[in-house]
Amino acid sequence: MQEMQPLKVHSYLSQSEIQKLLEGVEFIIMAAPSLMAPPEHPLHFTIFLNTSDPIPEEIKPLILEKFCKEHAINATSHLLSNVERVAFALTSQETPMPRHLIDPAEANTIPWVPMHIIDFLGDSSGFKEAKDGLSGWSYSYN
Repeated sequence: MQEMQPLKVHSYLSQSEIQKLLEGVEFIIMAAPSLMAPPEHPLHFTIFLNTSDPIPEEIKPLILEKFCKEHAINATSHLLSNVERVAFALTSQETPMPRHLIDPAEANTIPWVPMHIIDFLGDSSGFKEAKDGLSGWSYSYN
């Protein structure tokens, strides 16, 4: 496996640019090599749902199950499912990269929106690029 090189962030979208970007977006799925990488969990997945509404606890596992089934994801662990801060970075890629802002100091300096994030480790027969050391994301529109 090659060493991961982080994407260079050129800038971040403003609050109004984020709102415009998310018009019609249902969700964004991101896959990257797991930094923890036990063999059964080589990939780190983040699903950004385009909602800031709280999702009832009994519904969260059903949403995860749906995504796992649709993307042939298995062996999940280290699950986080919550409304979190998300910024959008402009990189050399065609679409802005969603970025989960964990550090409160960053959240004070980078524009962000609240989105429901489902974050977990897993494996899949797809996502070859992520297994080869690359990160990627895909926007799904409704």
